[in-house]
Amino acid sequence: MSSRNTIDAQTALQDNWINVQEVSAQSRALPIENTRSALPAPSFARGTLRGDMLVSGEPQGALIHSPTFENTRMVSQPEIRPISQEQLVAEVKAIYVSLTMVEGKCIQYLKQLEKEAPPRTQPKLNNEQYQTLIALHRTLLHLHYDFFLASQLPSATLAVKSLPRKYAMPARLWRHAIHSFLELLRNMLPASLDYMLAFIYLAYSMMTLFLETVTAFENTWIECLGDLGRYRMAIEDNVRDREVWAQVARQWYLKSANRSPETGRLYHHLAILARPDALRQLLYYGKSLAVPTPFTAARESIMVALFEPTLNLVPSEHCLSVVVSAIVRSHATIFTGKSLDTFNETLSEIKSNLNGHIACITNKYLEQGYYIAISNCIALLGYGADDNPLVLLLKPQLSDSDADTIMLDADATTASPALSPTFNAALRLFIQTTKIHLLRIGDINTLSFLHVTLVFIRHLARHPSASASALIFPHFPWTRLVRALNAITILYPPTPSVIESPTLPAPDSPTFRPFPEDFAMQGLGFTASYFPDDWFPNEPETHYLEADSMRLQHRPQRIPWLGVQIATWAGAWMGYAGVGGGKDGYMFFVGEKGRGCFEEDGESGDRSRSDYGENGVSDGSEYGEDGDSDGSEYGEDGTKYGEDGTEYGEDGTEYGEDGESDGTLMIEVDDVAARKEKEAEGSGVAVWRWGRWRWRWQAFCRRRHRDGPGPHWGEEEGVGAGYGEEGNGE
Repeated sequence: MSSRNTIDAQTALQDNWINVQEVSAQSRALPIENTRSALPAPSFARGTLRGDMLVSGEPQGALIHSPTFENTRMVSQPEIRPISQEQLVAEVKAIYVSLTMVEGKCIQYLKQLEKEAPPRTQPKLNNEQYQTLIALHRTLLHLHYDFFLASQLPSATLAVKSLPRKYAMPARLWRHAIHSFLELLRNMLPASLDYMLAFIYLAYSMMTLFLETVTAFENTWIECLGDLGRYRMAIEDNVRDREVWAQVARQWYLKSANRSPETGRLYHHLAILARPDALRQLLYYGKSLAVPTPFTAARESIMVALFEPTLNLVPSEHCLSVVVSAIVRSHATIFTGKSLDTFNETLSEIKSNLNGHIACITNKYLEQGYYIAISNCIALLGYGADDNPLVLLLKPQLSDSDADTIMLDADATTASPALSPTFNAALRLFIQTTKIHLLRIGDINTLSFLHVTLVFIRHLARHPSASASALIFPHFPWTRLVRALNAITILYPPTPSVIESPTLPAPDSPTFRPFPEDFAMQGLGFTASYFPDDWFPNEPETHYLEADSMRLQHRPQRIPWLGVQIATWAGAWMGYAGVGGGKDGYMFFVGEKGRGCFEEDGESGDRSRSDYGENGVSDGSEYGEDGDSDGSEYGEDGTKYGEDGTEYGEDGTEYGEDGESDGTLMIEVDDVAARKEKEAEGSGVAVWRWGRWRWRWQAFCRRRHRDGPGPHWGEEEGVGAGYGEEGNGE
């Protein structure tokens, strides 16, 4: 701009700032309820202060003696004159007039600066102009505070209290008093860095004041504090300070999300802060689209930030492990419908590497597990798409004729090509990852994944429309689920009153807090009937944190409870025999429909109860009629067992003779000694004996309690030996 225009703009800003100060002083001089000036000066008892430290400030040389009761004069409470409704209305109107005038000046000056700047360049300001603009926006913040304080007085009528909502004052406060000016300063970086820091601190302190005093709009103030923390993080160069401010913003957003769990915009903010954690980004972006109030702009954000780099194999500054990259790529394929011809290859990568990844990161997988499980459920629901077949079937107003029309496109026993390719891909991903986790029996680090998955299955089982469950249940690995549930109930004997409770049982412990995955699932449609109304605390200090006692004690009780719930609502697929168990001592068994369930990975399917017994445990008949396997046995999932009982995983991982791999015990391992004993007797059938099986589980439990998780295979040769550079088991 020319020098003359610069001087004129500066003079106009200063002249108008003088007018703003006069208006602000006049508005503050109006009669608002204030009792502070009417209070008397503080008085101190005689004899309690030295003579040279009196309130008057005049030093004296001697101590003043304590008074007697006779010469003590009581001071009555000063009279408080309440403000009338007419005065209050006049005060609110006067403040609003001043506020709108200053707000108009802020809008006008910012537009004028943008207009006078050369094309495709940012305006340049001197120090006086920066200071004037900061003072102008500070005045607007103060006027907003006066307006909210006056309109929300306890003596105000409902009409006065509703004025902020009627005139959208919280949104105007953020937009005109804070956000527009911050965007101007951000676009003028680095010249405006110091001024931007000063204004962020000013706005942050004002918003904390709003949060403490104007409680009617707490949710708005909390989100604004999160936004200010994110601005502060964005302009920080120091890595440590940047992470501190990212954590500050994250905590404000989590607090706001806990109060408004169905608002997708908050999860979009959290997804931005989740970088470079790809799985956490996947969770939050998906949740921002799947909650009842979705944030539709997240569809573009998830493509740019996560899916396009994954599909196009764009190099990233943060290298992902093979299995994490494959999981994100599979969701990118489902979301976009692109690269469906390579989905089988991606699924094979997950199948080959996920088991080793879980064993490698041990208890860190508790967090990653529910990220993956929730993302799988969101993918099945089409990321909030209205035309998703499962979403259509779960709608409460869906008529029987509409459900029949949808189900004509889906076969009851196979993944029919008539359904969309993306839905079939989401279903295959859901089933395959669930099967991998169900095979890691005894690994408590996988229970967060199973918890989320069983909540989703429970929701389908409870839904009045059987058509919704008919899309998923025929493909679900019920036999493996039964074995996993029976193993958990043996390793962690449940309390009958807890797992048979009709409502979600809360542990009788003053220190108990919801699980991290409880907070992560909150707000999604499939948890609508799951959590009690008072389940979540108002202040989630333990959001996404948990103690070892929660992992070892409370979660193993929740999983069997969900199993009982599913058996109650879907007894044809899985049954519950009670805590005492049936004739074989097991609590859960495969139902009539679950016996011949089909699986997606090209196998013949989950073995029926005739193959594995009613409890889903192998009786050895899978080795052939004569039980002879010439020393090389293969289990249901392709697991190979050597002649000496050594178990090999799908990727060649070797497990010890006791079936352990980092605390994982595969109970489908054939008891070689028992099988050979039976063969010697001429029966040719390998049988799992209840007493021996229980003894092995108890021994396993004692070892884990004493020694903790066993070492990963190959660790004797160096840290992480036996794994690839990414620790994925390759």
